[in-house]
Amino acid sequence: MSQPGTSGISIDPHMKIALSDGVQLSAKVWMPESAATAPMPAILEYLPYRKSDGTAARDHAMHLHFAQNGYVSLRVDRRGCGESEGLFDDEYSSEELADGVEVINWIAAQPWCDGNVGIQGISWGGFNGLQIAALAPKPLKAVITIGSTVDRYADDIHYKGGIQVGENIGWAATSMSWFSMPPDPALVGETWREVWIDRLQNTPFLGQVWQGHADRDAYWQHGSVCEDYSAIQAPVLALGGLHDGYRNTMAHLVENLQSPVKGIVGPWSHKYPHISTVGPSIDYLNLAVRWWDHWLKGIDRGVDKDPAYSAYVMDSVTPDAGLSYRPGRWVGEAEWPSSSVKSEVFHFGNGTLGTAEPFRTQTTADLACGRACGEYFPFGFGPGELPDEQSHDDALSACFDSSPVTSDRVILGAPKVRITVASDMPRAQMIVRLCDVAPDGTSGFISFGLLNLRHRYGFDRKGDLEPGQLYDVEVTLDQTAYRLPKGHRLRVAISNSYWPYCWPEGRSFKLTLSAGLLELPMHQSPDQAFEPQFDAPIDVEERAYRVLRAATEAKTRNEDQNSGRITLKLTGDHGRREDLENGLISDSDMTETWEIERDNPASAHVEIVWNRGLAREGEFAVRSRVVTRMWGQEDQFFIQQKLEAWDGDTLIFEKNFQDSIDR
Repeated sequence: MSQPGTSGISIDPHMKIALSDGVQLSAKVWMPESAATAPMPAILEYLPYRKSDGTAARDHAMHLHFAQNGYVSLRVDRRGCGESEGLFDDEYSSEELADGVEVINWIAAQPWCDGNVGIQGISWGGFNGLQIAALAPKPLKAVITIGSTVDRYADDIHYKGGIQVGENIGWAATSMSWFSMPPDPALVGETWREVWIDRLQNTPFLGQVWQGHADRDAYWQHGSVCEDYSAIQAPVLALGGLHDGYRNTMAHLVENLQSPVKGIVGPWSHKYPHISTVGPSIDYLNLAVRWWDHWLKGIDRGVDKDPAYSAYVMDSVTPDAGLSYRPGRWVGEAEWPSSSVKSEVFHFGNGTLGTAEPFRTQTTADLACGRACGEYFPFGFGPGELPDEQSHDDALSACFDSSPVTSDRVILGAPKVRITVASDMPRAQMIVRLCDVAPDGTSGFISFGLLNLRHRYGFDRKGDLEPGQLYDVEVTLDQTAYRLPKGHRLRVAISNSYWPYCWPEGRSFKLTLSAGLLELPMHQSPDQAFEPQFDAPIDVEERAYRVLRAATEAKTRNEDQNSGRITLKLTGDHGRREDLENGLISDSDMTETWEIERDNPASAHVEIVWNRGLAREGEFAVRSRVVTRMWGQEDQFFIQQKLEAWDGDTLIFEKNFQDSIDR
C-alpha cells in the first residue's frame, strides 16, 4: 500500500502494528528507500487524533523532513482511533501506555530500524511521550515533549489550583466529538461501519470521570511523571509557549530530571514552535533533527553544551487579545534554577506593593471578573484568544500596586504570593493575577495562579474553612519570562472568581486579606546573559487541499444590565475541505454558550455543540453531533451529553449520558 514520496521517500498510509493481544494499530510511515538495505533510527509520534484526516496537514511536512534526514518516521493512531483497531477508553490509560511501549519495541525489531527509537509530540503526544519514557522501554533513546505537563492534576486542562477549569467540560465535549468518526473505508475495507458503530456504543463518559476525581488521587497520579522523575532515563528536550496553557513543564523537567535534559520556552501558542500563531516562531524541524542526530545516531551535534534553560523574555506591549508577534529577546541559563535569578520580596500594604504596613481588605465575588482572561489553549482559531487589557478585571479585584520601577526589570521564573486570608464561608477560592501597569494606566497580564482554599494543605484532600479564621496560604503563579520597563508598576490583583476560565463556588463568599507578600524571581543581569540563537522556520512541502467552505470564527459577550445575566458565545466553523491526496472530505463546527448571573454563582451554565463530518465523494458520508451541557448548583455539578451519528441522512446511533457530582 506504499505510495511514492519525495526524494527517495516512500509513504505507507496504513502499516499495521500487531500488539500482543491481537489488536492491530495503524501507522502512517515515511521511510527512506535506503532503509531496506541500511537500517536507521526511527521517530514515533503516537496520538489519537486521526492521522488520515485530523493531523494529516501538520504531519506531512514534519515526518517527511525527518525521513529526508535519515530517519524512518511513524505517525501512529492510538487504540480505537483512526484506523487503529480496539476501543478508546480514556486519556493516558494504562492500556494506552502499554501499547506505546509495545509499539516502540516492535519498531526497534523491524529490519529497517537499527534498534534506536525517539518519541516526540505536542499536547497529548507530549504527555504520553513522557509517560512512556517513564516506563523505560530499552530502545527509547531520546524524547521531545512540547506543550505537556508533569502533573496531570495540578497543571493540565482539568483542574488548576484545585479549581475545576472551564476547559474540563470543554475538553469532554471536544474529545467525544473527535472520537466519534469512523476509520477510513479505503484503508480498513468493508468492516468500517461495523467498527464505527462498535466505537460509538463504547464511547466513554469522560466528563463524568474527570469531575468524579476532584482531588489529586490515584487517578491523576497515574501518568504524572513528577511522581518519580528518576524513572525517565532517556534524554529529554522540552519546549513550550508562554502564551500556551502549559507554561511550567520546561522548568519542572530541567530542575528535576536526572537524565540529560534541556528546556526551551518561547512566546508561542499551543502549536509546534515552527507553526505557532504567536511569533517569533523557530525552526523546530532542524532543531529536532539535531537532537535526534546526537542521541540516536551518535553524531556530536553539541546539544549537551546548550543552555539548560532557554527562555524568550517578552517585552511589555499594549495588550492585544489577537497578538501575532511578541517582541523580546532570548536568554540562556547554564543551570536551572539559575544563580543569576534572585528572589525579591514586595510586601502588601493598603493597596500598595512594597513596604509592609497594616491593612484589611475585603473581596466579594463579582462574576463579571474574568472577561479579559483569554483562552486556556490559544490555537489561532479565532479572535481574542489571548489575555486582553486587564483594567476591567482589576476593578473587580483587590489590587496592590508597586511604585514605578526605576530601571527595566526581568522576571524569570514562577512568582509566588503568600497571603493571610479569612473567609466568611466554609468554601472559597482565590485567583491571583500579576499585571504590568503602564504609566497611562493600561494593565497587561504577566502571570496568574489559582487556589481552592479547601486545598490549602495539599491537592490530595479538601478541608472546609472555619469562617472567620485566619489562614496563611501560598499561591504559586505560572512560570514567566517578562521585561517590566522603567516607569511601569507591578500589580497583584486578587479576586474570588474568574468566569469562565474556572467554575465559581456554589455560594457567594467574602475574603478578608490582612497581610501578604509577593516573591518575584528577578534576573540580576539579563542584558549580559547568553543569548541563544534560533533559526527561522524553513519552507516545507505542504499537503494539498481544496477548500470547499472557508473557516469563520466569532466571539460575542453580552451583559444584561437589568437581569445581570452575562452571556459569552463562541462560534467556530472550521470549514470543509478535501484532501487531494486521499480524497477525504472533513468538516467541523462548534458553538459554546457560557452564561452566569453576575451575583449568583449557582447560575453558571454552559452548552457546547459540536458537529463533525467525514466523507469521500461517491463512496460514503457520515456525520456526528455532540451536545454537552453543564451547570452548577450550590453543592453539585450536573453534566449531560447527547451523541448522535448519521450515515448519509439516516440516524444510526443515539445515546444520552448524564450524571450529578458532588462539589
